[in-house]
Amino acid sequence: MPFENNYTIQLMALQGLDWGIIAAYFIISLLIGVMVARKSGSSVAEFFLSGRNMPWWLLGVSMVATTFSADTPNLVTDIVRNNGVGGNWVWWAFLLTGMMTVFVYAKLWRRTGILTDLEFYEMRYGGKPASFLRGFRAIYLGLFFNVMIMATVCLAAIKIGNVLLGLDPWQTLLISSVITVAYTMVGGFKGVLFTDLFQFVLAMAGMVAAAIFLVNKPEIGGLTELLSKPEVQSAMSVFPDWSNPSSWIPIFLIPLAVQWWSSWYPGAEPGGGGYIAQRMLAAKNERHAMGATLLFNVTHYALRPWPWIIIALCSMIIFPTTGDIAKAFPHVDPSIIKDDLAFPAMISFLPTGLLGLVVAALIAAFMSTIATHLNWGSSYIINDFYGRFINPDAGDKKLVNIARWTTLGLMIIASLVATQLTSALQAFNILLQIGAGTGLIFILRWFWYRVNAWSEISGMIISFCVAIYFEVIYSGPMASHEKMVWGVLITTIGWVTITLMTKPESDEVLRKFYMQVRPHKLGWNAWLKNSPSIAAPEKEGSGLMLELGAMVIGCLMVYGFLFGLGYWIYGDTVNTLIAFGVAFSASFALYKMWPRLSFA
Repeated sequence: MPFENNYTIQLMALQGLDWGIIAAYFIISLLIGVMVARKSGSSVAEFFLSGRNMPWWLLGVSMVATTFSADTPNLVTDIVRNNGVGGNWVWWAFLLTGMMTVFVYAKLWRRTGILTDLEFYEMRYGGKPASFLRGFRAIYLGLFFNVMIMATVCLAAIKIGNVLLGLDPWQTLLISSVITVAYTMVGGFKGVLFTDLFQFVLAMAGMVAAAIFLVNKPEIGGLTELLSKPEVQSAMSVFPDWSNPSSWIPIFLIPLAVQWWSSWYPGAEPGGGGYIAQRMLAAKNERHAMGATLLFNVTHYALRPWPWIIIALCSMIIFPTTGDIAKAFPHVDPSIIKDDLAFPAMISFLPTGLLGLVVAALIAAFMSTIATHLNWGSSYIINDFYGRFINPDAGDKKLVNIARWTTLGLMIIASLVATQLTSALQAFNILLQIGAGTGLIFILRWFWYRVNAWSEISGMIISFCVAIYFEVIYSGPMASHEKMVWGVLITTIGWVTITLMTKPESDEVLRKFYMQVRPHKLGWNAWLKNSPSIAAPEKEGSGLMLELGAMVIGCLMVYGFLFGLGYWIYGDTVNTLIAFGVAFSASFALYKMWPRLSFA
C-alpha cells in the first residue's frame, strides 16, 4: 500500500533553515565566479582553459561534478524501477570508453596543444572539408547536441521544482539559471572548476544523507527490511536476468559488445572529446590529464551511484506505480509523471534542514552540469565558428564578451527545449541513436592514417539520417537497442566505404599531425614506409598493448569497487570480499604500471 503524501504539509516543511541553506549555496557559488573573474576574462585561453595549468584532482572532480547533473538521479531511478539495478549496465558499459581515454587518449589530447577539441579537425585533416567539419560541428555539437543535454537537465530541475517547491516550469528555470549564467559568464572555465569542486562535495553529502534518512523511514524499516521485500529483491541484482534474453541482451550484451565503442555520447565519447577533452587540454601536462580522467572514472562509476540506487529501491515501496506518484502529487502536470519523477517524490519526505541541504545539492548538480555545458558550448561557437569563420581578426576582449552573451543565449534555448521533453530516459535514447556508429571513427582517427575528413562527414550525416528514420518515420515494432545496432551497422559500413573510396590526407597534413601528437605506429606503418623523411619522434610513448592492458585492469578495478560496495550494502560478505579483492589487486597492478604509461 503506497504511502499517501500530502503536498500542502510538505510545502510548509521548507522552512527558514532550508531557505537559508539554499541562499548560502547561491551566494558562495556566485562569489567563486566573481573571485576569478578578472583573470578569466584576460584572454580566450584563460576563459576556456584556465591557462592550461590545472591540477589533476581539480579537473577530475570537475568532470565528476559535470556528469552528476540534476537529471542523473532521475535517470537511474527510472532504470532501477523498470529494469532493476542491473539495468544500469546501459551506462556502466561506458567505463570501457572511459578507461580507454585514460590510458590511450588522454596524453594524445594534451599533446595537441589546441584550445578546443574541434580544432583537432584542422590539425588532423586538411583543406575545405576539414574547415567545413570544424565549423559545422561547432554548431551541431555546440548548439544542437549541447542544448539537448542541457534541456534534459532543465527537465529534471522542472520536475524537482514542481514536486518540492510547487513552482511552475518557467519559475524553476528562471531561479536556477540566473546564478549559473552569472558565474559562468563572469568566471569562465576557472569559475566553473572551483564551483564544481564546492558543488560536488555538497551534492554527494546531500545524496548520502538523503539515502540514509529515507531507508530508515518507518514505511521502509531500515536497510535490512528494505532488502527483504520481494519487489526489491527482484530488482537488486547487479546483473540482469540471464534467463530472460529480452532483458540481458539490450541492457548488458549490446552496451558491452557494441554501444561503448560505437556510440557518441557527451561525457563518454570514444577516444575522449567534448568537455572531457576540454579538461584534459587544461591539465598541467600529460600525467595530470591521465590522473584527472582516472579519478573521474573511479568516482563516476564506483562511488557515486549507490545513494541514488538505494533511494530508487525505496521508491518502489513508497510509490509502486506512477499512478501512486500522481495521487500523492495531484498538482504536478500529468504529462511529466514518469518513473523518473519517483526520485524528487522521495526527496519530498526529508525533514527541515536536510531538505534544504538536499535541495541545495540538487541545485548544485544542476548548476555544475549547466555551467560546464554553457562554457563548453560557447567555446565551440566562439573559437570554432565565429572566431574561425566570421571574424578571424577579433581580439581576445571582443571574443570573451561575445562568449559571455553566447552563454546567455544557450541557456534560453535550452530552457525552451526542456518544456517539450517528458523524461530523461527519452532524451538519453535519442542521443544514443543519433551518435550510433560514429564512435569507431573517433577511436581510429588517431591510429589509422586513411581516416580523412570525408570519413567523419559521411559518418555524421549517415548516423543522423538513420536516427531520423528510426525516431520519426519508422513505426514498426523494433526495440531501441535493435535500432541502435542497425544504426551502428549502417553508419560503420557507410563511413568505411567512403574512407576507402577517397584519398587519405596530404603528406604535409599527416606529417605535421604525426610529429606533433606521436601516436602509435600501428595503422601508420604503410604511410611511414612511403615517407622515409619522417624522423622518429624524440619521445616515444608507452606501448599500445601496455595501454590496452591497463585499460582492462582499470575496468576490473572500478567494477570491483562498484560491485564490492553494492554487495557490502546488501550484506553479502563473500561477494564483497571477492569484489574488493579484485579491485585492490587491480589497483596495485596499475600503481606499478603507472610510471611506464606516461613520461610527461
